[in-house]
Amino acid sequence: MKIGLYGGTFNPPHLGHLAAARTAVSALGLDRLVFVPAGVPPHKTLPAGSPLDAQRLEMTSIMADQLLRPELTQVWDVEMRRPGKSYTSDTLRQAAGQWPGAELWLLMGTDMFLSLQDWHEPEVILSLAGVCAFGRTHADTEHLFAPQREFLHRNYEAKVATIAIPDLMLVDVSSTQLREMLGRGAGREYLPPAVYGYILREKLYGTCVDLSRLTIEDLRCVSYSMVKAKRIAHIRGVEEEAVRLAQRWGGDVDEMRRAAILHDCTKYWSKQEHLEICDRYGIALDCMERGTEKLLHAKSGAALAKYVFGQSEAVFQAILYHTTGRGNMTLPEKLLYLADYIEPTRDFPEMAEMRRLAYEDLDRAVLMGVQLSIQEMLERNRRVHPNTLEAEKTLRKGLRL
Repeated sequence: MKIGLYGGTFNPPHLGHLAAARTAVSALGLDRLVFVPAGVPPHKTLPAGSPLDAQRLEMTSIMADQLLRPELTQVWDVEMRRPGKSYTSDTLRQAAGQWPGAELWLLMGTDMFLSLQDWHEPEVILSLAGVCAFGRTHADTEHLFAPQREFLHRNYEAKVATIAIPDLMLVDVSSTQLREMLGRGAGREYLPPAVYGYILREKLYGTCVDLSRLTIEDLRCVSYSMVKAKRIAHIRGVEEEAVRLAQRWGGDVDEMRRAAILHDCTKYWSKQEHLEICDRYGIALDCMERGTEKLLHAKSGAALAKYVFGQSEAVFQAILYHTTGRGNMTLPEKLLYLADYIEPTRDFPEMAEMRRLAYEDLDRAVLMGVQLSIQEMLERNRRVHPNTLEAEKTLRKGLRL
């Protein structure tokens, strides 16, 4: 097994880290990529006002998830748990014990590579792992890399690989510069949107936005920061579909966009988290909802949308019923329910017909979705929520069926 260890303060993790990680996986043929946030970096001091270790760990986890390779990526908090300075030689000793027999590679940027011989116990580092250094282009870095490669090989018999990552040219910013930019409301373009959303939620680096007054762009980032990366394509799809449906049927485009962005924001919460937020804001739950996490995320998501993110009553109600529907659904409720069903990443046998109906006969399309849901629940020997049965009843009555 070939394992890459990518350490750093990740304060914050940015698109340069992501580009380097993605390229290293391919160039080295890694079987596993392990991000290792430093606890107490030996070569520098974390600046005043830095996030807590737990926050840097969470940001690193969010960044790692953006690679969409959960079977490959891992975030290892070994240095944060180990007392004292975070020496790489100690981490590699633990890695050798953690993955016996694995071929270890230490990933690093140009500056770290050029000063490697000055690190604590460089001979231990280079005996336990190969070194892979990132540069922006071959032309820019080879005149620096070649002498250092030869020096490390001659003095330590080191195994060294150097790779150029052209995408780094697009992220030519230091962490120090980025932190300063964030403090004055800039720098978002250097960050994965989900990481930026986490920074806004936690008010890190001097960001002090009012979560109840977020722009669409910031609301999108915050929503993405709360879900697994694999869910983002669905959320984007629902947003696109909800806007198209609103334009077709005279709905409020801005409200439908916001409802779609937030509809799944609590999808990965625990049952206890759902119940706590619903109890806090007085969201009524029936016995079936209290015992079913698939139903709970609509309730907790609606609570956050209204009481934390300051969204309108129409957005609140649309999210509240986007999973079950209900009798006498409002236009926003129908539009979100349908957008969630037919967004572009969805695929099931009746999809083509349902998409056609969605733009020709809204109520028949929603009825079709409700009936498919009822059929699925019955086939799985599951109870159908009363709101879904009531939705079918009122839709059929309205259509005189």
